[in-house]
Amino acid sequence: MRIAIIPARGGSKRIPGKNIISFCGKPIISYPVNAAKESGLFNKIHVSTDSVEIRNTVEDIGLSVDFMRDTALADDHTGLIPVLKWVVEQYRQRGEVYDEICCIFPTSPLLQSEDLFSAFELFHKHKSQYPLFVV
Repeated sequence: MRIAIIPARGGSKRIPGKNIISFCGKPIISYPVNAAKESGLFNKIHVSTDSVEIRNTVEDIGLSVDFMRDTALADDHTGLIPVLKWVVEQYRQRGEVYDEICCIFPTSPLLQSEDLFSAFELFHKHKSQYPLFVV
């Protein structure tokens, strides 16, 4: 099974609200969410956030957020890998096990579903030996 995780914490200091800021009339996070949905590649798409505002924005564009990110993983010093591992573990505890994990950054408005297909072709060409981050 395959999951796309979009890490979108709410505490950006440089650009407040950057994950949901309007970009060409839509919240910027809507572009990677829609690309992931349109690709049909994922059994689950999860936006990992500690922000109610981000969760509400994501739900307004048609993707439910199954659970909120632990606030201990939403500070300026927590790396991406602990967040991804935590999300995967939360789903494992719910009986959902994923063997392919794709991290898609929330501020990727130019991402298209075709980009995801190409990335996964490359990923599988190399026998899934190298990490896949889509930006």
